[in-house]
Amino acid sequence: MIALVTAGSARAVMPEPGPTGARGSDVVVVVVRTIGTHGNQARGALGGVRRSPPGRSRSSTSTLAIKATYGYQKEGAGYGYSEVKGLNALFAIISTPLSAPLIVATRLRKGSTYSPRGASQLVADALATAGRAGASGLITMRADSTYYVHDVIAAARRSGARFSVTARMDKAVSRTITQIPEDGWVPIKYARAIYDEDEQRWVSDAQVAEITFTAFTSRRTSEHITARLIVRRVKRLNPKSAPTGQGELFSIWRHHAVFTDSREQMLDAEATHRDHAIVEQTFSDLKAGALAHMPSSSFAANSAWTVVAAIAFNLTRATGTLTSKFHAKATTATIRAQLITVPGRIARSARKLRLHLPQRWPWEHHWNAMFTAAYGPARPAT
Repeated sequence: MIALVTAGSARAVMPEPGPTGARGSDVVVVVVRTIGTHGNQARGALGGVRRSPPGRSRSSTSTLAIKATYGYQKEGAGYGYSEVKGLNALFAIISTPLSAPLIVATRLRKGSTYSPRGASQLVADALATAGRAGASGLITMRADSTYYVHDVIAAARRSGARFSVTARMDKAVSRTITQIPEDGWVPIKYARAIYDEDEQRWVSDAQVAEITFTAFTSRRTSEHITARLIVRRVKRLNPKSAPTGQGELFSIWRHHAVFTDSREQMLDAEATHRDHAIVEQTFSDLKAGALAHMPSSSFAANSAWTVVAAIAFNLTRATGTLTSKFHAKATTATIRAQLITVPGRIARSARKLRLHLPQRWPWEHHWNAMFTAAYGPARPAT
């Protein structure tokens, strides 16, 4: 990194941290739930740092990530629905429109596990942790079709949250979509949409409609859930599907359904659900950091490592939030490069330790803002 090389006042720097996961093999016996409890306490303490304005809605997003592993010594590794050999990590994050996501619950599972397994408890834990962290008002639990199961949605409702889950295109959902009248579809401003000045509307290949739907009717009547089915349809634009020069006889659509009890207007609720893809950035950050690999052959040690990785991610996010608006939404790699891996020099004098930092560090003011917010103004060394 050029900034590290050109920091001229740093003649002797602090030792370089070891590679990510280098100490993971030292973990012999771990109590994962205990570590998770301390992680929840840390998340609660971070609530004041990340509190959003009153009335601002929060979204809790639950999803899974497959961490590929190699070799034959990794306990729990296996092939799941993605046909990738690895371990199955389950995450729940909470975010607002003005803040980057914060991990509120984690769980590591075997690679071959059934995807929704344990998700209902994870949702309950995540919403409870969010409450302890200061999240108030409306919380919406968002998830993809993997978690379109009764137990997950019921867990969200028991916790007082609303839900927004991608519905699997089973026979019941497909049959309900066919009942939507043609004049019930509303065009939306979508990718490459064009605004028609004469007709004063957006000309788009995407349209949205909604209809009331009762899910999980194969279960007992008391467990049926009736809510809104919001459907987005997009034209199938495959030139290979028709001979050259042949016009379109009728439109063929791809449908994407969302099962939700949101109180938002239809278009707002559909857009809010699509924003749950923010979790992919969290995965990217984790895999660029502590989850670059699973450091141990022990499943218990790797479970503990996953929890610690989430704690480190949240502390890094808190660091960015305390620093500036830019760093509040910056990636973990950016925060690490600009605020954490600073070439400092430690000096010892009169039984005191003094930290000397480079005079020409490009992000000096940001670092000082972070330090002041956490500890108060720094005292110059004399």
